[in-house]
Amino acid sequence: MNNQNIPVSVLILTLDEADNLPACLSALSWCDDIVVLDSGSNDRTCEIAKGFGASVLTRAFDNFANQRNFGLTDAGLKHEWILHLDADEVMTGDLLEEMESSLNDNRFDAYMIPSKTMFNGKWLRYSGMYPAYQVRLTRRGAFRFKQVGHGQKEDMDPGRIGTLKEPYLHYSFSKGIGEWFEKHNRYSTLEAFETVASLKNGKMDLQRVFSIDPYHRRQALKSLSFRLPFRPFFRFAYMYFFRLGFLDGANGFTYSCLVSVYEFMIALKVKELKRREKGLYL
Repeated sequence: MNNQNIPVSVLILTLDEADNLPACLSALSWCDDIVVLDSGSNDRTCEIAKGFGASVLTRAFDNFANQRNFGLTDAGLKHEWILHLDADEVMTGDLLEEMESSLNDNRFDAYMIPSKTMFNGKWLRYSGMYPAYQVRLTRRGAFRFKQVGHGQKEDMDPGRIGTLKEPYLHYSFSKGIGEWFEKHNRYSTLEAFETVASLKNGKMDLQRVFSIDPYHRRQALKSLSFRLPFRPFFRFAYMYFFRLGFLDGANGFTYSCLVSVYEFMIALKVKELKRREKGLYL
């Protein structure tokens, strides 16, 4: 990895990430401005961050969008460009080089970056839905996040958002399967509320399902998925067969099953919300 500093600040969101944080920070030796925004960790997260030379701030967590927006406005970030990471995500040298070469392109105020989902130490090349993009590199003052479902999305003109090709590594199972289920139980509740709201809206643009723009295509496919019957089954079939997840071997089968279970949790909670709106209960 290039050890020369480049003019990018890094904002990392944490909560009890003592096990993940060293790998994340070790890959950021090129950065002279790292801010760890912690949500009240009870382990050595803050101590580890300071040991790597990062600044540490604490803010009670309400949602991802507000947390990242607080970092953008109140964390005292040094540089114009900010890279947003979670503690279980690791930069690569190739991404650093591409990121550095893109900073002077005045066409864009933000960039989407793909991620490689890692499971049991291996990249889920097919079932991991690669490349799935998220906006992770943003120009300060020109960008805000807004909360959608369990995560956040960009609140700006899509035409000002570029796309990088090189990925970062996402170790989403680094805390174990149990923690994954706990996290996705929370996420499924938020996704159920978003699903019900989307269905009430009743609008979707089918043409965007076939868009060459990855952002528009992903949003259209998500909106379409809200309306599909047997959603957990179709999610498994899509990942394991259509996206060739079986080529990932046992890891691909396991991951496809886990995501299908997650979709089933969402479907059950959507049903529950609809019944409660009618004054009925399960």
